[in-house]
Amino acid sequence: MPLALQALLPDELARVCNIDVTDARRIVSTVHRTGGLPARSPATIRRAALDAARAAGHVPTIQIETRAASAIDPFVKYAFRLPDGAVIETVRIPLEHPGRFSVCVSSQVGCALACAFCATGRMGLGRNLEAWEIVEQVRRVREELAHDPPTNLAAAGIRPRVHGVLFQGMGEPMANIERVIHAIRVMSEPSALAIDMRNITVCTSGLPTGIRTLLREVPAVRLGVSLGSARPGRRRALMPIEGAHPLEEVLAAAGEHARATGRSPMFAYTLLAGQNDADEDAAALADLCLAFATAHGQRPRLSLIPYNAIADGTTPDPFQPSTRLEAFRAVLLGRGVGTIVRYSGGGDVGAACGQLARPLERGVRGRSSARPSEAPER
Repeated sequence: MPLALQALLPDELARVCNIDVTDARRIVSTVHRTGGLPARSPATIRRAALDAARAAGHVPTIQIETRAASAIDPFVKYAFRLPDGAVIETVRIPLEHPGRFSVCVSSQVGCALACAFCATGRMGLGRNLEAWEIVEQVRRVREELAHDPPTNLAAAGIRPRVHGVLFQGMGEPMANIERVIHAIRVMSEPSALAIDMRNITVCTSGLPTGIRTLLREVPAVRLGVSLGSARPGRRRALMPIEGAHPLEEVLAAAGEHARATGRSPMFAYTLLAGQNDADEDAAALADLCLAFATAHGQRPRLSLIPYNAIADGTTPDPFQPSTRLEAFRAVLLGRGVGTIVRYSGGGDVGAACGQLARPLERGVRGRSSARPSEAPER
């Protein structure tokens, strides 16, 4: 089976094809700039090297099935169809600096962890994405930015670029950790997508082995942890992974990451009316953050996320947004814990936090009935 060339690093391509690494870098650069191999060898690449690359691999792609631009903010959601017919969703996120964007990528078709406040969790798990399918999400978004930049940027003469990547789309990244790490290495390769690893964040619902693997293999990458609740019983009701990997175990791994890297983890907390937004919930969350800082020497960056509706027309919405955001923040602040409120853009096109979901199609369902304890930690 031919190799997907956009998932190869230059040294890997040089080794596979028995070519000079300089030629390999130029071939990798061409693949990521153009989405393919040239019909004829350019002056900068030896013909024998290009022929060897063409013989060893190909450049598959993912097709844009739909592109939905929000009418209320500059977020854009893409539905990409994969070669086997599965569809994943990806979000282009505008950053504060004009012309800079982050791409929220999917790492799996569906998800096995079944978090109650996440639309993807209703899908079950279809399959893991290959490294090239993860990389290609970013490359396709970058390609569109280059060819069809937002009107306001084009008018101002600003050249847009992908500045960062967020692994918080469909799927649990730590359950596909080997491919996620390889994709990160390709994304950060200067001759490929050239995205600084420090601008890549990998978020998890709570797989400690994956956190430790991330630390060992790509320590420059930022870590995010979804909490759900600081109270174990309530967290288990919202996030079944708590039964297999209690939050205490997850935070111990996150603490190892914080101590080794000197970087604070991001703790994400989705506020749900009547579920995890009471004063006692805020007090428990404050105690958790303070205890983490004491134990590991890094105070986590706490991000509160308003709940985004996930009703799909056939299944009713299980929760309502909290009306206690400011009261909740006041309790936290009173205990010495500051917060930020994450803006979840693109809600009108289903691009906001927790809303990414596509029905699984025949032939790609795979392990859709997997329980959280069965999610692979590779």
